[in-house]
Amino acid sequence: MRFSQDFAPPGQAGQRPGRGRPGARRPLGALTAALALALVLTGCGGNTDTKAPAAAGTTADRIEPLATTPKPRLPVTVKSADGAEVTVASTDRIVPLTGGLSEIVFTLGLGKQVVARDITATFQQAAKLPVVTRAHDVSAESVLSLKPTLVLAESTTGPAEAIDQIRDAGIPLVVVAPAKQLSDVGRRIDTVAAALGVPDSGTELKSRTESRIDAAQKSVPAPADGRKRPRVAFLYLRGSASVHLLGGRESGASSLLEAAGAVDAGKASGLKKDFTAITSEALAKAAPDAILVMSKGLESVGGVDGLLKIPGVAETPAGMDRRIVSIDDGVLLNYGPRTDRVLSELIAQLYPEDGAEK
Repeated sequence: MRFSQDFAPPGQAGQRPGRGRPGARRPLGALTAALALALVLTGCGGNTDTKAPAAAGTTADRIEPLATTPKPRLPVTVKSADGAEVTVASTDRIVPLTGGLSEIVFTLGLGKQVVARDITATFQQAAKLPVVTRAHDVSAESVLSLKPTLVLAESTTGPAEAIDQIRDAGIPLVVVAPAKQLSDVGRRIDTVAAALGVPDSGTELKSRTESRIDAAQKSVPAPADGRKRPRVAFLYLRGSASVHLLGGRESGASSLLEAAGAVDAGKASGLKKDFTAITSEALAKAAPDAILVMSKGLESVGGVDGLLKIPGVAETPAGMDRRIVSIDDGVLLNYGPRTDRVLSELIAQLYPEDGAEK
């Protein structure tokens, strides 16, 4: 499931109800996946730097590739997440079909071989590439017209007919399992690196990323003076479509919030699915001290003032204190090479009193 910068709520855009196979959009339960979008951070520094970089909001929306451009060792045969055995003979023309996958390919140092992008890959290095998606859906014709030698997709990429059409044309297509939590970061990097024939670079990037995430997590202030962990509700907002959703256990945000020393208020209140429509009752039960939103979602409802007009929000502790945490859509739930920056930004906004803000 992918979040859109422009339209539908998770699980609804391009969804093909009743399809249980990879390649079809799945219902809300698959949300946390690639969730892609892309807008934000990255920074400078060498590939051996394990210190957490500056917070996301303070850096340009660029990818930080590894210092050394790898040379793929091909051909390789890898197992796709949908069970297919895929042989990759060339990475000369790569098409990643989610922003999260694009982020990994570019960070591994193979960005020059990428010939197209999904609408959710908006970081600077990919900005001039042709877009091969319409709204949330992949255009098989657009992909095939670029004569790719490798297509990378996720199990939430669709519609299924487009995926089938690409494969039927004889294009190697590797499906990667979507990201759901912090522990998925290393797996996804390894999977993409293996498909590209650069496993050593994958190991290097995984080590760099995980070290930076660990460093960012160490910046969480220790509880003092009996202070409780903040309860944070993740809200998915698309004002143009009147979509206002409260995240639950499967929203994809729990792992990130917990790494920042917070409690996922939706999960703690008993919401077991990914999202549910916001109601005054649900918000009162969640009782968040802070609210986490995507920046474009916040903008779509008219900023903080508009958010407080959604029934029930102003009455929460977060609403009364106007304690709103906003992170760029393109990286919030990608769980990839820039997740350390997301975590640093989340910590900075949650604990400004501890001097975390830069």
